Amino acid sequence: MFTGIIEEVGFIRSKTDGGLVISSTNINRKLSKGDSVDVNGICLTVIAFDATSFAVDVMEETIARTNLKYLKPGDPLNLELALTMQKPLGGHLVEGHVDGTGEILSIDHRPESNVMIIATPQHIMEYVVEKGFIALDGISLTVTSRNADSFDVSIVNFTWLNTRLNSLNIGDRVNLEIDILAKYVKQFLKARREPVNMEMLKEHGFISG
Repeated sequence: MFTGIIEEVGFIRSKTDGGLVISSTNINRKLSKGDSVDVNGICLTVIAFDATSFAVDVMEETIARTNLKYLKPGDPLNLELALTMQKPLGGHLVEGHVDGTGEILSIDHRPESNVMIIATPQHIMEYVVEKGFIALDGISLTVTSRNADSFDVSIVNFTWLNTRLNSLNIGDRVNLEIDILAKYVKQFLKARREPVNMEMLKEHGFISG
């Protein structure tokens, strides 16, 4: 579990079909083998590390679902260590389980903020609510507005300058994770709408027939 508050921007040192080696000058000094690290919004497991980098395995499912397939050595990555009881929850609860990607439609630089419009498929949009949370490349952000197939986020200058967002351009794809609470609410409402299966209840002994 993570908070969506980025601790460092690392860089891809090398990339294979099954893993990444990531350059890091900060969080790699706090790692142990087996630790979880949020890498661009993806929860990955550390398999090795040294003074200047760490290595993680990446499964085929992760490559297919995220923007890692578009990235190359030298590209920046948002990094965050796992949440601990001593760590402030400055953003929102982020699992590191990417639901899909979105495409950047526009970037508007303003004096105090940077507004980004992102298009994404309907299976993600149905969870996106105005003033709700969303994780974008692992960053905890608030949705400022939405329509049928895209949403806006407003990013303060500190976050813009201290994450990989300042390296992105129109047409780039970002990893998106829906707020976990929205998923639970939808599942709960779906269960309430489904009719009770009386035969199943009888079969398992919950009621007598």
